[in-house]
Amino acid sequence: MAFVAPQVLGVIVLGVIPFIFVVWYSFNEWRPLTGQMEFIGLDNYSRLAADPTFSASIVASLLFSAGVLILNLVIAISLAVLLNRRLKGITAFRTIFFSPVVVSVVAWSVTWGFLLAPDGGLNGALELLGIDGPNWLADPSTALISLVVVQVFKGVGMNMVLFLAALQSVPEEIREAAQLDGASPWRSFWSITVPMIAPTILLTGILTTIGSLEVFAPVQLLTGGGPGNTTNVLPFFLYRTAFISQQFGYASAIGVVLFAIILALTMLQWSTRRKWVHDEV
Repeated sequence: MAFVAPQVLGVIVLGVIPFIFVVWYSFNEWRPLTGQMEFIGLDNYSRLAADPTFSASIVASLLFSAGVLILNLVIAISLAVLLNRRLKGITAFRTIFFSPVVVSVVAWSVTWGFLLAPDGGLNGALELLGIDGPNWLADPSTALISLVVVQVFKGVGMNMVLFLAALQSVPEEIREAAQLDGASPWRSFWSITVPMIAPTILLTGILTTIGSLEVFAPVQLLTGGGPGNTTNVLPFFLYRTAFISQQFGYASAIGVVLFAIILALTMLQWSTRRKWVHDEV
């Protein structure tokens, strides 16, 4: 108890207590700059239900999260399989793919801002091929996809490392037995490797989903929630409502709904584990 006490205290002081205050503020109209606070019950939640910007933010958040989750896991598993070999120089490649994880998210986003600009590096490369590239961050059809790519390349290295550790824990004799029985590498991967790394897939899936629903800095630095509301994800909508519009009670209601969405999706993923996670009871 003595060893875990600092962590428990930190969670209570920095997590539980602030969340209780946020829930309370969501039932009030609170303007801290003027010191005004008025209890209004469920009015903030009723307003959310009728707010088209809030509905658009939910759609943007869910689309962004789905895109990040699928791409991140597919790329991370693929990289882990490719890098799970005893080859000369393989450690250097692992380091290269992991390095974006330790880069500041602000520096990462600014760099991608230059790459995705109308006259940036990506369109410059496309121009060499005779292709007229779009304005990636200002076009409604490409803005959200661009943010997904930025987020995936930033965090895929962490999941790659987790999958590498999981792959190295798969007994080699089981793979060899499958080869002796005539199983192809593809069949061996799906029938042996995937079931045995399923706990890691579950863990990375939950963590990636939570992280994608909390994204803020790339949106702030690259698109500002636009064009329109195509990238106006819930954390950015919350920020603008609280610190631009000074509607802290309404913003608190947005925060509570965001927490409920994250909790619901986490519980949904956790509830499916017995159907596909190896040795889960």
